[in-house]
Amino acid sequence: MLVLSRKPNESIIIGDNVEIKVVEVRGEQVKLGITAPRDIPVHRKEIYESIHKQNLDAVQKKHTNLDKLSNIFKKKKDSG
Repeated sequence: MLVLSRKPNESIIIGDNVEIKVVEVRGEQVKLGITAPRDIPVHRKEIYESIHKQNLDAVQKKHTNLDKLSNIFKKKKDSG
């Protein structure tokens, strides 16, 4: 992990097109401003993890539903 020190109104650049600027420091809270192209998603970590979990859950449910569908077609084929 790269650790950098920045003061208010100072920035770091990631790649060629992402800028993270320290907007304000108040006690233990730091406000950051992020400038990035619209095609680069920017999320707080807890939101990112929630989205990731929901995507994994959806994929697992999709497989379960496909298994159920497969069994239905097998039953129809065997009885028909």
